[in-house]
Amino acid sequence: MDIDLHDISFRLAKEDHTALRELYNHFGKQFYELALAIVQSVEMAEEIVEDVFIAVWKNRATIKEIDNLQVYLYVCTRNTSRSYLRKYKNRATINFDEVQLPHFRVNITPEDMLISGEIIRRINLAINELPPKCRLIFKLVKEDGLKYKEVAELLSISSKTVENQMAIALKKIHSAITIFLHA
Repeated sequence: MDIDLHDISFRLAKEDHTALRELYNHFGKQFYELALAIVQSVEMAEEIVEDVFIAVWKNRATIKEIDNLQVYLYVCTRNTSRSYLRKYKNRATINFDEVQLPHFRVNITPEDMLISGEIIRRINLAINELPPKCRLIFKLVKEDGLKYKEVAELLSISSKTVENQMAIALKKIHSAITIFLHA
């Protein structure tokens, strides 16, 4: 389910509590997963997401002026996560090779039932075997729908790095499927 972020922004400016709830219901899990990948603490990640949405509510009058609310919220989550790390763990940088992400799972719709369950299992396995940084980038692009440039900005890396990591991910997934189909 997609939401109209432009409409949400204007409703927030009019102090519409349901707009904040809709925004949270739509993005809360994604921001939690990003925060968890950065801070590696369930409690801290939950608190970070709460802080991000509290900040949205406090700044609701100016939210409508933001061009891309989704990217803005990802950046807020990243920055809040980094602040928590500095404040609570004395760790100012993120080593993406050490992050723990929830296992990726392809959601199956009735149309997807035509695809073999074994292929889906192999795709999930290939995704979960990606290096953490590669898997995070894959998740942000494929699951969360961010553009390469937005992911690069969010993770403070170049667009070319995002492109390269996506190419690695897609190549490994393709390889896993090809091996299965030719077996």
